Amino acid sequence: MNTATRSYPVTLKGELTIPPSRWLWLFKWLLALPHYLLLIPLWITFFFGCVIAFFTILFKGKYPKSLFEFNAGILRWTWRVGFYSYQALGTDKYPPFGINPNSDYPADIEILYPEKLSRGLVLVKWWLLAIPHYIIVGILLGGYGWGRVGLVTILAIIGAIVLLFTGKYPKDILKLVVGMNRWVYRVTAYVSLMTDVYPPFRLWDD
Repeated sequence: MNTATRSYPVTLKGELTIPPSRWLWLFKWLLALPHYLLLIPLWITFFFGCVIAFFTILFKGKYPKSLFEFNAGILRWTWRVGFYSYQALGTDKYPPFGINPNSDYPADIEILYPEKLSRGLVLVKWWLLAIPHYIIVGILLGGYGWGRVGLVTILAIIGAIVLLFTGKYPKDILKLVVGMNRWVYRVTAYVSLMTDVYPPFRLWDD
């Protein structure tokens, strides 16, 4: 099942791989641990990258392209790990280490580079304009910070429990889970100053 879209500057792909293991999802918290340990310092770097981008956009109206690609890569890596683990549990294929695109992996994210960004919007979009989305994302993720459990994780685990007893991961549940993640990553890219296009209030492609 391909859930990619190009209708918004942030493209999220999540494809269910078949057949999934009935039991492997119980241990993915451990299997994904090396990725988590590497992503923690990368997300600290991501934050400081956003600060640098803020001032560059404010004075020049552009997001430094190399920094943009690096931060987009961190989001890509995070989504791959999330799709493998408890943001979706949509594949048993172990995620690659790294920020570069990989067409062979069933989960990916692409963010179109903007040639020009608004100097005025950069002052308000990451906090004031995004407040409604922050509320929704908080519900989807169960708040902010480590150890959170929200609707995304709950639905993914429900899908995995169905898999445990039936041998099949419900495609409708995966579609909903990927849609919720699509919303989260669109908002993340917006508040990280990577686009001026306001995120739509919807889970689906159009």
